[in-house]
Amino acid sequence: MPNASESSPALAVSGTRLVQSLQRAGSGRSGPFVAILVVVAVLSLWPLVAGNPYILSAGVIVLNFAVFATAWNLMGGLTGYVSLGHIAFFGLGSYGTGLLVIHTGINSFVAVAAAAVVVGAISLLVGWAALRVRGASFVIVTIAIVLVLLLVFQSWRSVTGGSSGLVVPRPFPDLLRPEHHRVFFYIFLGLLLLVLVSYLVVDRSRFGQALKAIREDEDKAQSLGIPTARLKLAAFGISCFLTAIAGGMYALWFGDLDPIFQFDVVLSAQIALMALLGGVRYLFGPLVGAIVVGSALEYFLLNFGETQFHLVATGLLLVAVVLFAPDGVLALVAQLIRRLGPSATSIREVSAAEVRAQQDERVHAGTTGTAEDHSVGGSAVDSSRTDASERRSDD
Repeated sequence: MPNASESSPALAVSGTRLVQSLQRAGSGRSGPFVAILVVVAVLSLWPLVAGNPYILSAGVIVLNFAVFATAWNLMGGLTGYVSLGHIAFFGLGSYGTGLLVIHTGINSFVAVAAAAVVVGAISLLVGWAALRVRGASFVIVTIAIVLVLLLVFQSWRSVTGGSSGLVVPRPFPDLLRPEHHRVFFYIFLGLLLLVLVSYLVVDRSRFGQALKAIREDEDKAQSLGIPTARLKLAAFGISCFLTAIAGGMYALWFGDLDPIFQFDVVLSAQIALMALLGGVRYLFGPLVGAIVVGSALEYFLLNFGETQFHLVATGLLLVAVVLFAPDGVLALVAQLIRRLGPSATSIREVSAAEVRAQQDERVHAGTTGTAEDHSVGGSAVDSSRTDASERRSDD
């Protein structure tokens, strides 16, 4: 039986080969789409292994976070504009869906789509003003939007219910709570599929390449003729539209809206942390971050109740990500696998037989070249002698 020192190189080589095979599979046009389907299929098994309704509901929350974080990444990851105000559009999508269902009586999922369209239009107006600034100024503007909406929705009691909350009718009133969680788990899973495919399509398009050029150097991209203002606004609108859909689905699932949660700046920072933790340059980065951070938040809530310990843990995790894994966990794992794998050398190793064969080829080539030179030289001398004799005979 091999010991640990003997098995570690073998595991490293196996891990490297696995990563290389995945890279080859993902290099094709259909590879990433297949990967999305595989991930969604694996996640669909969660209701089968969840031990109780609470664990199942935790899975719904994590999927909601994954959808939110992936939608955020369409703006924050591709353009480099870190927004801490996306929770505003999540909250608007939630309240818009709830108010449409309550006051118009339309189908719940039609209400989600209608609210998302309205929120997307509002986001274009907000983005037109907010995207005029960059860096820390942009972050401050997005936070200010959230705080303003929080005050408005808390004070507008006649419409939003204020701090008392807003109760949204359930779309499946006949289902028991466990079945309700199961149905919405698959709904959120389908929504995650939609958001992942949307991100992949944008990332592979010329539109996505231009957004990444803005992320790397916006001034240079603008000097090359890229319409940076319009592209940023379009990315902001798409991201907010998908975020509003996530908010509307949350309203239908949870059924009780509170302005303090729907416009929580801390939750918005946690969504950004999820994307950064997993890796904003990776398709599944926000999903990995949502699983890690979402599971941790549920653990803290279950074991420490309503204390603020989760805020301390979130802050420490954010510092750790910035210091030790600025490109995300997936990038860190890839680096570790490359380090543990066989190192690539600049000199190709050859056998002794190959060396002898190469030497024989050189000797043969040299001999052939010398013989050809002699033959050419001999023919030249003969021709010169013939010319000389002909001249003598003429004389």
